[in-house]
This record gives sequence, C-alpha cells and structure tokens, in this order.
Amino acid sequence: MCNGILGKKIGMTNLFISDGRLIPVTVVQVGPCYVTQIKSDKTDGYNALQLGFGEKSLVKVNKPAAGHFSKSGSAAFSAMKEFRVDATEPYKLGQLISLDMFSVGEKVHVSGISKGRGFAGTVKRHGFTIGPKSHGSRNMREPGSVGCSAWPSRIIKGKKMPGHMGVDRKTVKNLEIIDIRPEQNLMLIKGAVPGAKTGIIEIVKSSPKK
Repeated sequence: MCNGILGKKIGMTNLFISDGRLIPVTVVQVGPCYVTQIKSDKTDGYNALQLGFGEKSLVKVNKPAAGHFSKSGSAAFSAMKEFRVDATEPYKLGQLISLDMFSVGEKVHVSGISKGRGFAGTVKRHGFTIGPKSHGSRNMREPGSVGCSAWPSRIIKGKKMPGHMGVDRKTVKNLEIIDIRPEQNLMLIKGAVPGAKTGIIEIVKSSPKK
C-alpha cells in the first residue's frame, strides 16, 4: 500500500472539536494524485510509485517531460514525488491515488519547503541571546567571538553564523488528522506545517511504534 501523497497548503484556521476545545488546524488540498511511473525491485532495485500532482497541459512542459507523462495519460503535472510501496502489482500507470488511505485521528509526517526569510543574524536565525542593553554596551546582537588567529585560525565548518534563512526542507512529525473531507479533497491537520500558502507538501503515514 502507498504510504504517502502530495498536497497543497491552503492556509490555517481554527476548529471546534467534540470536547469543545478550539484548536488550530492547517487546511491542505490532498491530491488527486496520479501514478506517473512504477519502479519495481527487478528493474530499479526497489518498489516505489512516482506520483504527479497539479495537472497542467502537455504543451507547458519540454519534450522529454511530455514523453514521460504521455506514458501514463494525457496530462502533465507541476509536482512529482516517489513513495515506497511493498508491492507494485496492485498499481498501474495513470491510476488515481486519493486521500482514502488516511483516516481521522491518524498521525502523519508532513514535509515542505520553509518560508524564505532572507539574510538574518544569529539572534533570529539560531536563537542566540542578545547582549546587555545597558549604557555603553556595544554587543547587543553581534554573534561574538568565532575563534582567533592562534587557534583554529579559521572558521570551523558548521559554525552558527549570520546568513540566508529559510527555503529549507523541513519535516514536522506525528501531526494528527482532525478531519477529512473527500468530496473537496481537503484534509485538516492539527497545528502548523512547513511552507507558505499554495506550497507543495508531502504527507506520509507515521510508522507504527515497534
């Protein structure tokens, strides 16, 4: 069984649940996705499905991509992602994959590209503590010492420094599915998920604890 699907983040809202609590939820348009390629253990060394999401015309893609999409149907897709499966026999090219695989109350892992924040200092980017604000202080938001000419006489790789913040792949694990609305292809997930509105996200079933 396929354990994941692609979706698009619509936005956030609040929802009253059965016990009367008001909780924040993220609204996600989940699918419909279509199988654009099937990879098997015999030919590729592993079993997986390549899913396409966000239909668009074949004239909007280059010839190699158009040839790839034509094998599974007449439409092209703006986003594709592979998801592992135990066996490929139940699936065929062009098959529809919807959110029927998920259920309310289930835990999922959600991955996406975080919002871009531009150039940021160490306080905003890494959560450094600011210096004293007293009279004469010249070290409020500076990162402080990063080494000296004696040792290590260079900047060590991985040092937390100012730089570009955001536009990174982030995963939030074990988020609860609050509601599923299959007629609208919508899923309501408790809490926040990575990325901006209209961003493409991946939703994968949480592995059961052993």
